[in-house]
Amino acid sequence: MGYENEAYMKENGRLYLNTDGAYKDFRMLSGDKYFVDKSAMIEKVNERVNTKNRYLCVTKPRRFGKTSVLNMLGAYYGKAYPAKELFDPLNIGRSAGYEAHLNRYNIIKFSLNELSGAGDSYQDYIGRFKTILENDIRAAYPKLGGRKFDSLSDLLTAAGDEFIFIIDEWDYIFSHDLYPENQDNFLEFLRDLLKDKPYAALVYMTGVLPIKKYSAGSALNMFDEYTMLNDSVFDEFFGFTEEEAAMLCGRQSRLTLDEIAEWYNGYLTDHGGKIYNPRSVVQALMNGKCQSCWTRTGKMDEVLFFLKHNIGEVRDDVVKMVNHMPVRVEIKSEYAAGQGKPVNRKEIYSAMIIYGMLSYHEGTLRIPNKELMIEFENVLEDDDFGYVAELVRNSEEVLNATLEKKGDVVASYLHNIHNSEIPILQYNDENSLSCVVTLAYLSARNRYRVEREEKSGKGFVDFIFYPRRKKQPGILIELKADSTPEAAVRQIKEREYCEKLKKENVEEILFVGINYDTIKKVHQCRIEEADISEV
Repeated sequence: MGYENEAYMKENGRLYLNTDGAYKDFRMLSGDKYFVDKSAMIEKVNERVNTKNRYLCVTKPRRFGKTSVLNMLGAYYGKAYPAKELFDPLNIGRSAGYEAHLNRYNIIKFSLNELSGAGDSYQDYIGRFKTILENDIRAAYPKLGGRKFDSLSDLLTAAGDEFIFIIDEWDYIFSHDLYPENQDNFLEFLRDLLKDKPYAALVYMTGVLPIKKYSAGSALNMFDEYTMLNDSVFDEFFGFTEEEAAMLCGRQSRLTLDEIAEWYNGYLTDHGGKIYNPRSVVQALMNGKCQSCWTRTGKMDEVLFFLKHNIGEVRDDVVKMVNHMPVRVEIKSEYAAGQGKPVNRKEIYSAMIIYGMLSYHEGTLRIPNKELMIEFENVLEDDDFGYVAELVRNSEEVLNATLEKKGDVVASYLHNIHNSEIPILQYNDENSLSCVVTLAYLSARNRYRVEREEKSGKGFVDFIFYPRRKKQPGILIELKADSTPEAAVRQIKEREYCEKLKKENVEEILFVGINYDTIKKVHQCRIEEADISEV
């Protein structure tokens, strides 16, 4: 496994073979204030080295730590740069097989998102990879001389050594819709380079999109795949667990775990463990402020694209999820590379799960957290959502009418929403009135933290609006059917629902009672300002 020309390692620039990139990047990462030790994953990967199961494809959304894991593996396995001092203190250092694989392999590491500067054809794209890899191999193994080989696999076989392949962004030409007429050729290139090759001790490949399995004879059918829809092996190593998020919160004093959880929790492992969006958590802790990072990734544009493709079927589901109502749907097949644009409800949801826009666990689909809830609320304002968009845009007026204690105006808006074209708002179940109210007050989330059915005082209040600014009044909303809005306000007082707002030192509280008369099909609303000295 040694080089015939050791000077090559030190004196020649390499782009793919035994480069220092993974080592340097992981060294920087492990010294970071917000570093989380995911090295226990290496023990699971070690079990695959030089076995029939040595082909791994792990696909996760962007910002879920894929590159960090790639660099960790490259630093651990690569023999060109000793990394014992980096890994000894980590979890993998306590593994029984820790030193058996540490710095023992030649690493071929590359990302398939690199385009050629020579031209924009597929031949330019794939030719660049072939040329770079061939140059690296020939320089490292001078015994190959000037011999000509029909393929890279023949060249690597002649080198007579073992390699670990670490491939990032394997799906780049699919996710960016490049070279569609050559995508099958690309898959054949990877198959010829990797499949059943004795020189491949391990192949670890990652990206966002899973491999499309057309049949048992598919080009890359040798890979074991681990995705957002199907991963019971590596899921805890991508994203932060609740324990890890709590540990990171303890390294600073500005943000609490509850705040971090509200914004970035919401994904689940196969066994139901909580997973936080890692990049967003670190950004929030570094900046001392929670905010959405999705607007800067570009992928949220695809949410609207997916929804536009099947607006009639998915719109109601999105309204439900924005209202924190679960959507039950069985999704068995995964949206994958080369599949084309999703064309039906399940394909749309599968794509959104793969991209990390929705969370899916045990047949239940939901919007994971506040970070993404904000983005979905913004999507609802698009004109393609028809009457929903109009409702969302009017929600600021509903909030203003509430703050001005104009109950009749609020009731009028609720009536209009109820009479909209959205089937789930026709009061077919007990959640429908809550759904109407949520849509009516959607813009309030810019100025309030809105909680539904929260324990307060002597019971559960339907809605609590916690003001984000001190001068804003808190709002309590209680819903009734076939009763009176006065009875709803009375219940707020008698059951002391204002206790939680008082603990937040809210100086002004509004009691909002809403009743729907199922016989007359009318809404009524009463708004009272609480006397803090008496409640």
